[in-house]
Amino acid sequence: MVMAGSVSGPCSSCRRGRTARHSKTARKDHRVSLFTRSRQLPDTVTEEAVEGTPSAQDEAEHLPPDAPLSTDVPGSPRPGWFGWRRRYPRTARGVSVGTSVLAGLLLLLVLLFPNRLDHMNLRSFLRLPVEAIVIAAVLLVLPPKARRIAAVAFGVFLGLFTVVKFLDMGFYQTLARPFDLVFDWIMLGNATDWLRETFGRTGEILAVIGVIVLFLALLALCTWAMVRLTNVMSRHRPQAVGTTLVLGTVWVTCFTVGVQFGGVSFATKGNTEFLANRVQHVRNGLGDAKVFEKQSAVDAFAATPPDQLLTGLRGKDVLFTFIESYGRVAIDDPAMAPEMDATLKKGDATLKAAGFASRSGWLRSPVTGAGSWMAHSTFLSGLWVKNQQRYLNLTSSDRATLTSYFQKTGDWRTVGIVPGVRKSWPEGKYFGLDHIYDSTHLGYKGPYFSWTPVPDQFSLEAFQKLEHGKKNRDPIMAEIILASSHNPWSPIAHTIDWNDLGDGSVFEQIKKEGTNPTEVWKSQERVRTEYRKAIQYSVDSLTQWMQRYGDEKTVLVFLGDHQPVPTVTKGSTSRDVPVTIVAKDPKVLDRVADWNWTDGLKPADNAPEWGMDKFRDRFMTAFAK
Repeated sequence: MVMAGSVSGPCSSCRRGRTARHSKTARKDHRVSLFTRSRQLPDTVTEEAVEGTPSAQDEAEHLPPDAPLSTDVPGSPRPGWFGWRRRYPRTARGVSVGTSVLAGLLLLLVLLFPNRLDHMNLRSFLRLPVEAIVIAAVLLVLPPKARRIAAVAFGVFLGLFTVVKFLDMGFYQTLARPFDLVFDWIMLGNATDWLRETFGRTGEILAVIGVIVLFLALLALCTWAMVRLTNVMSRHRPQAVGTTLVLGTVWVTCFTVGVQFGGVSFATKGNTEFLANRVQHVRNGLGDAKVFEKQSAVDAFAATPPDQLLTGLRGKDVLFTFIESYGRVAIDDPAMAPEMDATLKKGDATLKAAGFASRSGWLRSPVTGAGSWMAHSTFLSGLWVKNQQRYLNLTSSDRATLTSYFQKTGDWRTVGIVPGVRKSWPEGKYFGLDHIYDSTHLGYKGPYFSWTPVPDQFSLEAFQKLEHGKKNRDPIMAEIILASSHNPWSPIAHTIDWNDLGDGSVFEQIKKEGTNPTEVWKSQERVRTEYRKAIQYSVDSLTQWMQRYGDEKTVLVFLGDHQPVPTVTKGSTSRDVPVTIVAKDPKVLDRVADWNWTDGLKPADNAPEWGMDKFRDRFMTAFAK
C-alpha cells in the first residue's frame, strides 16, 4: 500500500479524461517512477543506513508488468533509458552480471600480469594475489564517500601499475633489464627515433598513437572496473564481506603451507614485492648522484704532467674503434660460432700477411641491448656509467677521459668519426676531440641502411681521406664508431672493392638487394642471422682497412660496446664484449703481455674479463712506462 501523499495524482491528460489514450508502452515507461517514489525514505535516513539496499535501477528490472504508473517523481530514471531492461529483464540481468564478471577478471589479470614476456604462461595466471583481498577489505570498511574516492584512486593506480609492467616488458626485450622510473624516460625518445629509422615516419606516428591510446584505455578500463566492482560489493555487502574473509583465509593457509602448481606458488604477493623493489630502486636512483660524484673525484692520473702521459705511444696513430652490438654471443653462440670463427680466422690471416699481430680479451659492459653512449663513456672515463643521469653528470664534469688525456699531451690531433650522429653533439668537446666528423661530414651520398646512416666501409675510407691519409701530419688519436651492426641489422651492406666506393652511390643497389626489416623481425632466427652477418661485415671492413692503410705507426684497439637485444642472445645474462689490440710494432704488444690476453682476434673462453671501466687506467699505466 502507498501512503497518502506519497505519490503524485493522475497526470494532466488523465484528469481531462484521456486516460484511455495511454498506450501499453507508456504505462510501462512509468513503472520506474512509481516504484522509485514509493521507496523514498525520510530525509533523516543516512546513506549508510540503506547500504546494501538494491537500487531503483536494479529492482526496476524485475517490476511486474502491471505495476502502477507515476510521473514527475524527482530523481526517477528517464523512461527511455531503462526501457530495454524492462522489455528484456533476463538479458539485462545477464548483461549486468557479465559486465561485473568482466570487470573482476580485468582487475585480476592486471594483478597477475607479469612484467616480462618470458614469464608469460598459464601458470602465471593460476594464482591468488593478496593485493586483491587487501583492496576489497579496504573498500568494504570505508564509508561511502571515501569508498568512491578510494575506488577511483585504486583504479588509476592499477592502470599506471600496468603501464609500468608494459614498459618493463619492452625494456627486458631490448635492454635485458626493467624500466628505470628515475632515469629511463629519455630512452623513450630514442625508441621513437629507432621506429622512424626502421619503419619510417608513418610507422613511428602510428606506433606513438597506439601507445597513447593503450595508455588512456588502461587507465579508463581499470578505473571503470574498480568502480563497478565497488558498487557491486556495496549492494551485496554481506556476501562481499564473507567472500573476502574466505579468500583471505585461503590465501593465508596456502601461503603458510606453500601450495604450488607447476612450481608456481598459488598464494602470491608478487605485486607488493614488485612495488617495494621499485620504491627502493627509485630511492637508490635519487641518491646515486652523490655516489657517482665521489667516484668521479678519484683519478690516478689527474696530477700527472702531460709529458709523462702515454709516453709508450708517442709517434703512433691510436684508433679506438667501437663495433656496435659486437657481443660475446657472436663468438660463443653455437648457431653463429662457425661463421664468426671463419671471419675472425680470415681477419687474423689478413693482418698477419700485412705484418700485424693481435691480442684479445673480454670486457663487461654496463649496458646490454642499447645505450651505446653509456658504454663508450664507461670505457673512456674509467667510471661505471650505468644510467643516463650518470652520463649527463659525467659529460658536464671535468673528469678526464682516455681521449682527452691524448689531447692534453699536445702530441696528438684528436678526431671523432661518428656516423651515427645526425644532430648537434656537444658532448664531443667533453671527450677531448679536436674535430668531429658526423654523418653529414663524411661525404656520403648513398642511402641509409635502416638506422645506419653510413656503411662502415665508407666511414673508414672517409677517415683515411679526411685525416689518416694526409701527408706531413701530426699523429692521430681517433675515436671511430662503426654503426652498420646497429639494430635492426636489416638491410646490411657488404664489402666491395675499396676503389669502387666513390661517394657511396654504389650502395643504392646493395640496399635494394638487402632484406626488409619488417619481414626479418617476424622470425627470431632470421634476426639472429642478420645480426651475425652485420658483425661479420664490420669486422671484415676493419681488418681490410688495416691491411690496406695500416703501418708501423698504427695501433688499433677495437671492441664491442654491448651485447645485442635478448632476441639475439636468447636470454643470456652475459654482458661481455670482445676487445682486441692490433699493432705491427712488437713493443706495443709487449707492454700488455702481463694482461694474459689471447693471441689473435678471438678471445679464449677463459681469457681475462674486466669491467669496462677498468680499461682506461690499465691502458694508461701500460703505456706510461
